[in-house]
Amino acid sequence: MPVTIDGQTYYRTAEVYRALGISKNTLYRWLQKESIGEAEHRDSRGWRLFTQDELDKLDRSINRVIKIEHSRDKERETAR
Repeated sequence: MPVTIDGQTYYRTAEVYRALGISKNTLYRWLQKESIGEAEHRDSRGWRLFTQDELDKLDRSINRVIKIEHSRDKERETAR
């Protein structure tokens, strides 16, 4: 369930990976490698919080990766 702090809505890690359709491990790996940058916001327990803008940015990144992979698959099929 999203958290609202000072009028801003934030999503917890579990909400983010579920909304994006990726695994928890994938999200953590990307965070660790800083592929998507460190979360700027944390709750009182130190858990990462993501804004809708950050969620949208992740979604766009994932869609770019999927398009690249799809394009490579088509190239392989054409080469056969």
